[in-house]
Amino acid sequence: MTSFYDTLENRAPADREAALLKALPAQVAHARSQSPAFADILAGVNPADITSREALARLPVTRKHELLERQQALRSQTPFGGFATIGFGAQMPRVFASPGPIYEPEGTRRDYWRMARAMYAAGFRSGELIHNCFSYHFVPAGSMMESGAHAMGCTVFPGGTGQTEQQVQAMAELRPAGYIGTPSFLKLIVEKAHEMQVPLPSMTKALLSAEAFPPSLRDWFLERGINGYQCYGTADLGLIAYETEAREGLVLDEHMIVEIVRPGTGDPVPEGEVGELVVTTLNTDYPLIRFGTGDLSAILPGPCPTGRTNARIKGWMGRADQTTKVRGMFVHPGQVAAIASRFPQVLRARLVVSGEMANDQMVLQVETTETSGGLATQLAEATREITKLRGEVELVAPGTLPNDGKVIEDARSYR
Repeated sequence: MTSFYDTLENRAPADREAALLKALPAQVAHARSQSPAFADILAGVNPADITSREALARLPVTRKHELLERQQALRSQTPFGGFATIGFGAQMPRVFASPGPIYEPEGTRRDYWRMARAMYAAGFRSGELIHNCFSYHFVPAGSMMESGAHAMGCTVFPGGTGQTEQQVQAMAELRPAGYIGTPSFLKLIVEKAHEMQVPLPSMTKALLSAEAFPPSLRDWFLERGINGYQCYGTADLGLIAYETEAREGLVLDEHMIVEIVRPGTGDPVPEGEVGELVVTTLNTDYPLIRFGTGDLSAILPGPCPTGRTNARIKGWMGRADQTTKVRGMFVHPGQVAAIASRFPQVLRARLVVSGEMANDQMVLQVETTETSGGLATQLAEATREITKLRGEVELVAPGTLPNDGKVIEDARSYR
């Protein structure tokens, strides 16, 4: 498993960055001209100017809830809210739905969701049979994996979800090389096989996603002869990152530009700091520019020990949308960012909500080198103005706040 899916994986980082930034202006221009939604979102933007990460960071972030709102507003005209550049027919063999519902188009390109790369890293090879237990209805997960497997030259058994005994029987009789699906369902299948006293000797590898895959469960599978790896993707973007045999974070896919931004803003954070994962995809059928996934992660330092040279992320670390209700008022991360942005002395800010329900207390914790009472007073006034709520301010030394991506911490007791 030390080989690579293709030569893109071990190219020089400078070459990768140059290729991505060369493709970026054309993708922005395509989105502006062919996607009515981005014609509006990027109005006034000159695509020829978007040739660096700094220029990209000045464009607005489009978050999942905004995509849903545009789709809902334009349902009578188009199901995709003006984001897709292709329509029903030969260009779009399938349409999927994720919760909302948000509708996602699938185009015709080989390995449309780019999952083959993750499968290869998990040990799958051409000529093998894969037992695919991701759902084949509504959501794109089943099709994502099947199209990737076909691109690799693999055959797929579309197991889908449920019917555990039948899954065991099919695995025993067809002898697939491995499993693709959620880790929890694989555990159920393995336990059912043990209960039925049916050996599954061919099942030696697995690509797992859509759920947490802790080391304890990884070891549980290894004890039963199954080497499991995880990947991370979304219904909007396809593959984002995948695990390798080094098991040190997830390596980013080759066909997107990934940023980590401070939750509630579009501002990139320093390497290693936890923030929201924002993706610009090079998919021309669904050209999402600075799409906020709503997921928290962080960039790991250095390359993957396997020799893959793309950046790595820690994996999924929670949700970036930390909106909470305080004294009957919604407070969201963007408001905390707006408060902090007024004061250059503020390095990081975190709003802690404590107390019991109906007796909420707010404390704005601020990392700063300035300890004057005047700054605290000004921050309290800005908090009141922006959130319409009173709160205390606590000035702390740089590096004091946890690096967990939280901008709003709900520490209340709900007993």
